[in-house]
Amino acid sequence: IFTLLGAKPDAQALPHLARWYTHIASLGDAVSSLKAAEVPAPAAAEEAAEEDEDVDLFGSDDEVDEEAEKVKAQRLAEYAAKKASKGPGPAAKTTITFDIKPWEAETDLVELEKMVKGIEMDGLVWAQAGKLVDIAFGIKKLQINAVIEDAKIASTEDITDVIEAFEDHVQSVDILAMQKI
Repeated sequence: IFTLLGAKPDAQALPHLARWYTHIASLGDAVSSLKAAEVPAPAAAEEAAEEDEDVDLFGSDDEVDEEAEKVKAQRLAEYAAKKASKGPGPAAKTTITFDIKPWEAETDLVELEKMVKGIEMDGLVWAQAGKLVDIAFGIKKLQINAVIEDAKIASTEDITDVIEAFEDHVQSVDILAMQKI
């Protein structure tokens, strides 16, 4: 390109090209020793394009490899048999910490804990003891843990709705923490 330009381009019209030309010209004789890049012949480019047309990158050919289909069906059958022989895996469980806030400071939280532990659902196990946590001004809240089986209890809202049904004692129920076991 340098040799094709012959002279420095107008710096006003093409400032970047003029700067490049000045830079290359500063190299002096080293520029003449550089070889021009080889350009492939047009016939070779056409042959390469024809070869590319034969390649189907997305696998949309309609040919079905029967051998591959047999191997695939055999592997699927082996996988199904292996999975059936293992039996059901361990039940997925979640540990939940409920944060139960009373209506007032005089609410008996020990009695409330007994009421909460009295809730029985299939797949629900309460922790041995709850914890009384200070909120402010002598008011405490009850924190209690439970373990649930995910397959048996559809939603934690089922449990919180039952706890909130103790309207005389419970102001609100929040989930403080959840952890898969």
